[in-house]
This record gives sequence, C-alpha cells and structure tokens, in this order.
Amino acid sequence: MDDTLFKVGELAERIGVTVRTLHHYDEIGLLRPARRSSSGHRQYDSGDLERLQRITSLRQLGFSLDQIGEALDGERFPIAEVVALHLQAMRQLIDHQHRLCDRFEGLLSRLGDGEELSVDDLLGTLEETAMIERHFTPEQLRDLAERGRRLGADRIEAVENEWPELIAAVTRARDGGRDPADPEVQALARRWRQLVEAFTGGDPEVERSVQNLYEQEPAARERSGIDPALMAYVGKAMAAAGTPSPDGEEP
Repeated sequence: MDDTLFKVGELAERIGVTVRTLHHYDEIGLLRPARRSSSGHRQYDSGDLERLQRITSLRQLGFSLDQIGEALDGERFPIAEVVALHLQAMRQLIDHQHRLCDRFEGLLSRLGDGEELSVDDLLGTLEETAMIERHFTPEQLRDLAERGRRLGADRIEAVENEWPELIAAVTRARDGGRDPADPEVQALARRWRQLVEAFTGGDPEVERSVQNLYEQEPAARERSGIDPALMAYVGKAMAAAGTPSPDGEEP
C-alpha cells in the first residue's frame, strides 16, 4: 500500500488548487488530512489525493461543495445529474470547436479568394473568438447562428454595412451637443433598436451580453466606436421616444 504523505502545499500543487482551498475543505469536513505531524502540520495520504481529485472533477461539473460531500460520503449520489452535467460540458466543448472551425473556414475561404492574410489577421480572429465566448453562453451563440441562417447572408451584410454609418451619425449628434429628445436623434435611436433586435431577436439576455461586451472589452469598443457613453446617449434618446433601452430597462 502506498504510504506516501503529502504536505498541504505539495498536494495543492499536484492537483492545481490553492492551499487556502485545502484549508477550507478541512474546515468544512470535505477533505480532512489523514494525519497531522507532531508540530500540527496537515499530512495527506494517497486516499486523500484520490478524494481531492474527485472533488475537483465534480466542482468542474458545477456541483456545490455540499452536493460533493453527499456524493462522496455515499449519502446520496446523483449519478443521473453527474452524467447530464458531463454531457452538457462535452456539448459545449463540441460547440466551441465547431465555432473555431467556422472561423478557420472563413479564413481559408479568404485565402482561396486570393486575399492576403497576415499573422495579425489570424491572431485577431482567435482573440475575437475568445472575446465573444467570454460574454455569450453556448446556447446564445447557437441561437445567434440559427438567426443568422434565417436572415441570410445578404441581409446580414446589409446590416453590417449599416451599423458603421449609424454609429457615426449618433456619435456626431452626441458630440454636437444635440438633445437626445431631438426628433432626428430619436429616429436614429429607433433604427439602432431595430438593428439590435435583428441581431438578438429581442432576447433580453442576449442584449445584456451585448451590452457587457461593449462595456468590458476595450477591443470591441475600438473596433466599433461604441462606448458606454454613446450607449447611454442612445438609451436617453430611446426613452424620449418611448422605446426600451438596449439593456431592456429604463435608463
């Protein structure tokens, strides 16, 4: 039998958790060390190592610490829930890989059309993919992809071409000091709302994700010209026109 003992720091490094986490697991009774040294230091054996590996795996699947304790101590092991969560995680991974494939197919198509691409183009595509996936759930991305298929390539291209012109017009109105209640500004805000709904389908959670993207990602703001101040200005114009603001709430 393996009688190797690990210090708390050694076990933490081996599994990839923090020492503070192990202390917390000990305090709540989820993972108590096999023994303590004469000086009171925690010492973990191979059984503790195996239990910690199981705890970490269940945590990655979204289980609470209470649920993990019940599962590992044999009080109630929700095997169906474990399988369902694992399946969900695998599907999310597959969706992620499919989206990456779509991105690279787009790059390959551009190369096939004779377009020259640099390393910056490649890195930009990867960075944009990571940025999008920080703010949209796999389910939202699937819905957006399906909506895009329904709209069709021509409609999507028309909307993409209209956005820069609309953003520029709203920016000029704001920088020129025009009142958001100005009828012309309200007309711009209504069109803004229509384009947002064309993208989100009116889903408030997707709209919130879009707002978070522009609030939290400098790269997105730089590429689009949309910043929180501009979104606030549009929100005021929408309120004046009696149109819901982009985040679904009154500003």
